[in-house]
Amino acid sequence: MKNEVNSDKTDPIGETAGKTAGRTAEEPPRKRHRIRRFFLAIDAFVDTALWKSGSAIRRVFESYDAFLRRFRAKGIWRMLAEVSSEGLTYGLAGFIVVLAFAQPAFEATRYADWKTTDDFAVTFLDRFGKEIGRRGIVLNDSVPLEEIPDSMIKATLATEDRRFFSHFGIDFVGTFRAMVENARAGGVVQGGSTLTQQLAKNLFLTNERSLSRKIKEAYLALWLEANLSKQEILKLYLDRAYMGGGVFGVTAASEFYFNKNVRELTLAESAMLAGLFKAPGKYAPHINLPAARARANEVLTNMVQASLLTEGQVIGARRNPALAVDRSQEQLPEYFLDWALDEVKKLARRNPAMARDRIVTVRTTLDPALQRQADLAVETILRENGKLRDANEAALVSMVPDGAVVAMVGGRSYGESQFNRAVNALRQPGSSFKPFVYMTAFMNGYEPSSIVPDRPVWIGNWSPKNYNRSYRGPVTLKLALTKSINTIPVRLSLDFGRDKIIETAYAMGLTHELENSISLPIGSSEVSVIDMAAAYSTFANGGFKAPAYAILEVKNSNGKVLYRHGTDSPEQIRVLPEEKVHQINDILVNVVEAGTARRARIDGVVAAGKTGTTNAYRDAWFVGYTGNFTTAVWFGNDDFSSTRRVTGGSLPAMTWQKYMAFAHNGIELARMPGVEAESLPRLARSAPAQLADRQSDTAQPRVLKRRTQSLLLRIGRDLRRLMGQQSASAVPASEPAETVAVQ
Repeated sequence: MKNEVNSDKTDPIGETAGKTAGRTAEEPPRKRHRIRRFFLAIDAFVDTALWKSGSAIRRVFESYDAFLRRFRAKGIWRMLAEVSSEGLTYGLAGFIVVLAFAQPAFEATRYADWKTTDDFAVTFLDRFGKEIGRRGIVLNDSVPLEEIPDSMIKATLATEDRRFFSHFGIDFVGTFRAMVENARAGGVVQGGSTLTQQLAKNLFLTNERSLSRKIKEAYLALWLEANLSKQEILKLYLDRAYMGGGVFGVTAASEFYFNKNVRELTLAESAMLAGLFKAPGKYAPHINLPAARARANEVLTNMVQASLLTEGQVIGARRNPALAVDRSQEQLPEYFLDWALDEVKKLARRNPAMARDRIVTVRTTLDPALQRQADLAVETILRENGKLRDANEAALVSMVPDGAVVAMVGGRSYGESQFNRAVNALRQPGSSFKPFVYMTAFMNGYEPSSIVPDRPVWIGNWSPKNYNRSYRGPVTLKLALTKSINTIPVRLSLDFGRDKIIETAYAMGLTHELENSISLPIGSSEVSVIDMAAAYSTFANGGFKAPAYAILEVKNSNGKVLYRHGTDSPEQIRVLPEEKVHQINDILVNVVEAGTARRARIDGVVAAGKTGTTNAYRDAWFVGYTGNFTTAVWFGNDDFSSTRRVTGGSLPAMTWQKYMAFAHNGIELARMPGVEAESLPRLARSAPAQLADRQSDTAQPRVLKRRTQSLLLRIGRDLRRLMGQQSASAVPASEPAETVAVQ
């Protein structure tokens, strides 16, 4: 029994071990069960939340629908409600889209001094010190808004924005009215832009006609209204608007057209100035006085219609219209002045003194005699041949081989279009690009006598064709460039690569991005006229880079020199080997003597250059140079339409010859690097030309012969001596002789 009793008692150790073993066996199922219950709870919570949310949303929509059913819109009212609803939806979406397009325009407003950043009052002088024009805006507010005549302000508001003081930058009423009037007239007779929108364009945008520009203009107008008062906006507009004749603002226009202070303007004169806002080139009184007076009469009518004046108050101005100063004989270098102003602004960004003093006098590189001849040459050739050959525009840039621009023609008429085709237009250069390819070849082991086959060459599915659709077989590089064969530069580019050609072109002075395409060697990538002139100047000066420049000296309002090109500009750097320049010059002289540019020959002068003609005769070029000048000429159309078979060897070469023959008349001829005039049969038979060494002071253009200069200097000394004797202060007899280098 004892044993039985003992056997019935539970062993503590054994029982514990058994329980532990049992729990261990049961633990995994319990953990899995708890995990399962946890995820089931989450699932139930999510399902419940979704069901409740859906029910709540459904109840909201049911309530909204029940609310809308109370209105029971039918017929026309329902249609209007639907249209309004859709309009609001799409309007909001459109607002967001156009706001995204307008964002780039707001970058310009981040500058704290956006109202004055690039504003200058500049008096420009030619290279001899004579005034040739003015540009910029006077920033010292010499004529506040309160002192501008009431007639000028009323004429401006009546003509440009009658609701100026009641709208917030965008006038929807005025825009709708303009749309109705334009539809009724079958054309554009009224503009919809407010005065604030026009100011936004003048301050931040360009004259580009595009939807994106209008979007930016509208948003910037709202920004201006939020940040400036109406009086500030009006004053800025009167100061910034272009008024024709190269002047900006009513203050400058008053002096230019009437030779009087803006405070003294009469009603008739105010009306004539207000009429310029619409189209200054068309209504400028110094260009077309009858049109200007007719436009002024419309402004007077606008003032009466806007109830700003009565008919009796304007009748005197109608009977006695304004008489503008006769400037018909003045031919200002407008395109050059626009470019020179941009150069002043660039200098100011690098010159702190110029950034502080913005009323400056600038002596430029312009030669007025050469500028007149450039204008005459372009206009003469266009007048004689433009209509017949379907060529409506041209551009010309002429410079000394160191880069000093002496003449610039940016288009046929500045009054009709202020777009500078010589600087801002990008056009394909055609074969005038080939010298960059041949120079690259010479720097990579080729010689002018190297033989390259002229036969079809294929790059994928593309093969260049020669102008005459034939092939010459093996030719030298000199003959290939002289005859402007297309296959040779393409074949050369396959040897040393197009990257090296681009590198050479950039080093010589091209600034715009060149597209590395298979047709690059024959001039498919776009360039500007001024860049081509600068690049070819590298050939004319023996291999030194010659960036185009317009400014010789800048003085502030106190006469202090702020900048002088000779001391403040970097020294010229050599970018081409001298012997290779000699080789390319020899070939390009041959282009004029026996190649595609024979119409560019000048009697007694060694000239070199290259013609260029693009597909469908859209662009025609001749870029040529002598030891004294480099000149690039382009002919074509603004809309990229084809001309009637105008090639670089026709109108451009003829214009170049007409201008350059005049430019070399009566000056000492500088030698072209690597070329002797005696080696050319045509020049050897002509009268010997007087040559000047490149290092002499004749590197700059000279208007007078040395003998004439000496005579004038002698007369000047005698006059000063005579005047000195009369004032008992005669010049000593031992005074040293004067020397003058005409710049």
